[in-house]
Amino acid sequence: MKVYLLGAANPEAVRMILTLQRSQPHVQFAFLDNDPAKQGTLFYGVPVVGGTDKVPELKGPDARFVNLITGSTALRYRTTCEIVEAGGTLGNFIHPGVDLTMITMGVGTYLQEGVIMQAQVSLGDNTSISAGSVVGHEGQIGHSVFMAPGVCIAGCVEIGDGTFIGTNATILPRLRIGRWVTIGAGAVVTKDVPDYAVVVGNPARTIKTNPASFQDGRVFK
Repeated sequence: MKVYLLGAANPEAVRMILTLQRSQPHVQFAFLDNDPAKQGTLFYGVPVVGGTDKVPELKGPDARFVNLITGSTALRYRTTCEIVEAGGTLGNFIHPGVDLTMITMGVGTYLQEGVIMQAQVSLGDNTSISAGSVVGHEGQIGHSVFMAPGVCIAGCVEIGDGTFIGTNATILPRLRIGRWVTIGAGAVVTKDVPDYAVVVGNPARTIKTNPASFQDGRVFK
């Protein structure tokens, strides 16, 4: 099995590779990156073999692709769509310490060390959750969502496709967060948030609206 990780930016991904290879030594890892300056180099010892334009050449029955881009959910969505449209098969990149009991999960998932998900959480495709984040019971996380480190989502919360949740943000129980929302670092969300809103503060308030560039975050149409 070969796993290609898009985005040679965070050395934490290399640490996860080293951890995974202790129990899965047969799996080979490499990076993809669309920055030409990184292509053909080593990222903390792991080769960067090209960009998304290499997917048609690299794809195959034993190849899986996972997008590690986290700074923009729109960019993450677009580049994952490029992989899928080029015929690449999405895989998952999950720290072995994450407990997936009673969790429903799509493909293209990136879960870092220390992520906690309670019973009956569902994750859509192409979703990334960073270190130390918590998703409460029966949470419904859409496609192409990103959570920065230390996010706390209480029980029975629905997160719409393409939403970006900043570091240490908190979302109170039984709320609905719309599609392509941006929640600022440290925000405390106490009420439902409409599609495309940008919210910050405690309690969180809307300060502007994101462009309605996408209707949803599905990478499989």
